[in-house]
Amino acid sequence: MSEYPVSDDQDGAEDLAPLTLPLDAWHREQGGRMVEFAGYMMPVQYEGIMAEHLWTRENAGLFDVSHMGQVYVSSEEGITPDLEAAIETALPIDLSTLKLGAVRYSLLLDDEGGILDDLMVTRWKTGFYLVVNGATKWDDIGTLRELLPDEVTLNHLDENALLALQGPKAFAALERHAKGDYPLSALTFMKGGQFTLGGVDAWISRSGYTGEDGFEISIPADAAEAVATLLCGEPEVKPIGLGARDSLRLEAGLPLYGHDLSPETSVVDADLRFAVNKRRRVEGGFPGADRVLADFAQGTPRRRIGLTLEGRMAAREGANVFQGDQEVGIVTSGGFSPSLQQPIAMAYVDAGLAVEGTALTIEMRGKRLDAKVVPMPFVPHRYHR
Repeated sequence: MSEYPVSDDQDGAEDLAPLTLPLDAWHREQGGRMVEFAGYMMPVQYEGIMAEHLWTRENAGLFDVSHMGQVYVSSEEGITPDLEAAIETALPIDLSTLKLGAVRYSLLLDDEGGILDDLMVTRWKTGFYLVVNGATKWDDIGTLRELLPDEVTLNHLDENALLALQGPKAFAALERHAKGDYPLSALTFMKGGQFTLGGVDAWISRSGYTGEDGFEISIPADAAEAVATLLCGEPEVKPIGLGARDSLRLEAGLPLYGHDLSPETSVVDADLRFAVNKRRRVEGGFPGADRVLADFAQGTPRRRIGLTLEGRMAAREGANVFQGDQEVGIVTSGGFSPSLQQPIAMAYVDAGLAVEGTALTIEMRGKRLDAKVVPMPFVPHRYHR
């Protein structure tokens, strides 16, 4: 893991000036150190990655993730079997089992079963709300537009901001301000609903990217500063940057697109079998289905694994993994775990080595670092189920 996550450049991205998010001035006022990420200027840290990481694990951190793509898929007739069937031709999801307000992780795949992006899908009353990665959102929107029939409407909700409030005290801080037809406590992990925050309409889901209990909050962009100020006025909440977001998600064993996931990785490689729902494993009918279903049946030659390292030196993305003198894999994310006080990493290795306790080495700066395969997450999830 680098100091902060850096996405693969899109074609021509280097020629474009980075964009600013609705909270750009607010981040700077809070002391945020700004860097370019996914085509936007974003805060990498405020008071320091280690301090922000541990604060989120113990209290609540507010993350600005407005660079993510928010998309609404609907039809004139509302949610119909035809709309569900159309979306299922694009994603390996079973929408018949997705209840109102429920959120589900899914994948956008190419025709060869490679991963184009990972995303979240939520059933709203009249359509489906998708959140896709910031660095890939324009390609994702184009791909979805090609896959969906003309009678399906795809709206990019580019006038919305997205905030994430994460940590064991997130609920206490948010509950003081969230008003709705039912209490915030009605939301369990991967459930969402409509609320107001300080008089601002907000879609709130109990989800996130840290492994902690927490919430993701979609609001009008012009209200983002008021809502961020409101939440950071609570004693449990501090603004948190990209650096800690990356170390938190790594400890939680959550892959980052462009690093741990790419068109060169498959569902089974990445150990994301759960993202292909049971019915779809039988019926197929989504991009790359032949490859994906064959991988389910036969396995793949490599697997995504977790590693802990001896000593204090962290392994970085791109480092080679060895068993003895034989190269057997590559690190895709790595860094020093603030919670565990030791280096950890994700890697892809030969499938036969993806066994807990397997001893391996990682080459960094001409040195071999001792490592062993461990289960993920590295730090237990604390979702509110």
